[in-house]
Amino acid sequence: MKHRGRHRRRRRGRALRATLAGTALALTAAATMISTSQATDADDPGALKPLTASAETAPLRLTEGSVPPEWLDRLSAEMGRPVGVRAVLDDTDGSLRDAAACPEDDRRALPVEPAATRAYCWDGADVEGWRSGAVTTSGDADDDGHWGPSRVVLSGWSQGDTSADGTPAEGPAAAGPGQGLARVAFIDAGDPDDLRYTWAQLAVPVDEGHDYRGLVSPVSGMVWYQDKLLVTAGRGDGSALYVYDVDRVQRATVDGATVGRVPGGWSAAGARYVLPAVASYRTADVNAPQPGGISLDRSTAPDSLVAHEAVSKEQDGPTRLWRYAFDDDRSRRGLLATDSVGQADVVAAYETELTDVRSVLSYGSGWYLGRMTGTPEERGTLWRQDGEGARPTRCGADETHRCWSGPAASLSYWQETGEVWSQSGRMLFALPLDSVDHSLE
Repeated sequence: MKHRGRHRRRRRGRALRATLAGTALALTAAATMISTSQATDADDPGALKPLTASAETAPLRLTEGSVPPEWLDRLSAEMGRPVGVRAVLDDTDGSLRDAAACPEDDRRALPVEPAATRAYCWDGADVEGWRSGAVTTSGDADDDGHWGPSRVVLSGWSQGDTSADGTPAEGPAAAGPGQGLARVAFIDAGDPDDLRYTWAQLAVPVDEGHDYRGLVSPVSGMVWYQDKLLVTAGRGDGSALYVYDVDRVQRATVDGATVGRVPGGWSAAGARYVLPAVASYRTADVNAPQPGGISLDRSTAPDSLVAHEAVSKEQDGPTRLWRYAFDDDRSRRGLLATDSVGQADVVAAYETELTDVRSVLSYGSGWYLGRMTGTPEERGTLWRQDGEGARPTRCGADETHRCWSGPAASLSYWQETGEVWSQSGRMLFALPLDSVDHSLE
């Protein structure tokens, strides 16, 4: 039986690679039809510009605030003992499909160059009314790529309308159905031929822990580091980042459309699990730059959180990039390094001439930036930029820059495997970071 299973997985792997290769060829052919004026979609942005003046870096400072432990204890006492990641993974909601079984319209969201080497899609019925956002993995959480015995991918989704800078259309308190709620899928990625997932609603404790509200955010950035999950918040929420403890997942007891305490128990907008925030980071004022996308950089010492600025489509650049150091104190696992008054200062900041930046990854000396070049249905661009200059990936006969996925909103580097994970539309995909570097001009 074991031999037959291995052979079956090999055949499926070959079929998947053939499907992805065929999709890439078809998309490349489509890319050659882009006009020359479209191909030169952005001038060379040149080198990154370091920001060193205090007036430039001070607005990026964050202030840490913790949810009182007694609030969390009260929630646990009333909802039941929290569970960990493995318990959530074992209570499956559904499975992702291999790319070969995905609708062609979904596969169009995959990048042209570099091509995905692994790809999966979500069942349309299960994510109807929800928009995909950021991705992070157990490769971020621990440098061995596992969380305990498990290989895990976390996929963020949001519901309802939000503006380009993440402000909910009807404000941060609008946490009812269709009002920008955020949830995360815990995906068991131990078997690459059988990815299974479970939903958890992201929430914020209120009323001294007697209740919780749904997080209202487009989940444009998300990083799982050690036992903490850091998630971007929409500008209208009042916080820049929320922090969740992956060992404090609570079980919902009522299958309802609302979030929080309801007659008969606790509801999580249809999810069977809920993650209550344990901390948050706030900017100095409402006009300060907000993180739009975030990712983990393990090439620095200590490890760092990198961010790109959340900007609306109306803003005509430049875009700021920056990083915070993680705390190396074991008592503060997964939290940012702060000073004696709880403030986290940036350890490096830059400015790029690129506009419409929607994803960021930093590794070594390079910053990888995903950029929208039109509507989400159009292809985007992927650049590698550093202190020396910038290079885009190219594809098609006219070598257009428009080779990346238009709606891709996250980049997460799994250092143990050398893969970059991302999500675009209903497609979750991975490709080697080396293939990105090889595709640069």
